[in-house]
Amino acid sequence: MLRLSRLADYGVMVMAHVAAEPDGVHNAGDAAAATGLPGPTVAKIMAKLSRAGLLSSQRGAHGGYRLAGKPEAISVAAIVTALDGPIALTQCSSNHQPSACDRENLCVSRRGINRINTAIRTALESVTLAELARPYDFFGPYPPRADAAVTDNAE
Repeated sequence: MLRLSRLADYGVMVMAHVAAEPDGVHNAGDAAAATGLPGPTVAKIMAKLSRAGLLSSQRGAHGGYRLAGKPEAISVAAIVTALDGPIALTQCSSNHQPSACDRENLCVSRRGINRINTAIRTALESVTLAELARPYDFFGPYPPRADAAVTDNAE
């Protein structure tokens, strides 16, 4: 089974919360309360995302974190990479450097694994924080995306 780490999953939740009010300043306590996540975990996530340049920190009595860019410009891939490192199915496919695998020279699946990695990375890069921050209802994103085709079945 392919899964994101718990930290990356939580990081996406925290960033979606922050992106819901992109011009606001958010502290770890408020983000923890809004997401239901433990405060120390949210503080750790926000600090890592700040070091990665996705959040900027603001000191002072009304300090906290704010988005370092527009929600439309921040991808899920950027969040996952900031918290987990390179997106890869296997250690040998996380970069183009030789790995510690003693079967690398004989591996016939490496090309396929790299194609899968590229597909997953591309999919995560195509989902933006703006999309995640949109309110959601049972029938899908609300309000509808501006680029979504509108059809009328009434005749």
